[in-house]
Amino acid sequence: MSRLAAALALATASAAGRAATVDVHVHDAAGGPVADTAVYAMPASGSVEARPGKAVVQIEQVEREFVPYLTVLQTGTTASFPNRDPILHHVYSFSPAKTFEIKLYTGQSPSSVTFDKPGVVTLGCNIHDWMIAYVLVVSTPWFAKTDASGTAKLRDLPPGSYALHAWHPQQRTGVEPVTVVIEGAASAPALSFTIDVAPRRPKYKPPFDRLKY
Repeated sequence: MSRLAAALALATASAAGRAATVDVHVHDAAGGPVADTAVYAMPASGSVEARPGKAVVQIEQVEREFVPYLTVLQTGTTASFPNRDPILHHVYSFSPAKTFEIKLYTGQSPSSVTFDKPGVVTLGCNIHDWMIAYVLVVSTPWFAKTDASGTAKLRDLPPGSYALHAWHPQQRTGVEPVTVVIEGAASAPALSFTIDVAPRRPKYKPPFDRLKY
């Protein structure tokens, strides 16, 4: 190994050793956990160059619902939309961050979609109007989504200053970001957000035997 390669390897290992994991908890005004909340860290220096992984993210259609309900991904990431139902779906979005449609199909998604702009993308099915889901596209590789306990982990944050954001599809008001400074793995604080979230009201879904598609 050359001296330059050795120096680069040492620097990479040192940076990895100082990377931090930030635990984030999101709750409502009553203190209850809020699942399906996107949390992400934007460095103070601005957005990060898009370097998404090679794997294609899947947003499935299962029992006439989009699964998952919320997907968080970095700009430049590609997603496919496999239909696991025995009926046809027609996936679309009219959102400014990404407009597209995949016409009636079942099985594997006939095409995939690359999300190249940050923002909120609302998904729908042109046949089944109760089917709604969301994609939050962020310009950073440091993001996560809360689980049923309202908890998420932001992993591998290098030392630096960040603005931590939280967003939920049903939030009634915006949530102020929190500034956090990471100096090393031991310096990562646990953070919490309070979000005023409107309850999800399930729409009527007719049984399969009453559906044409």
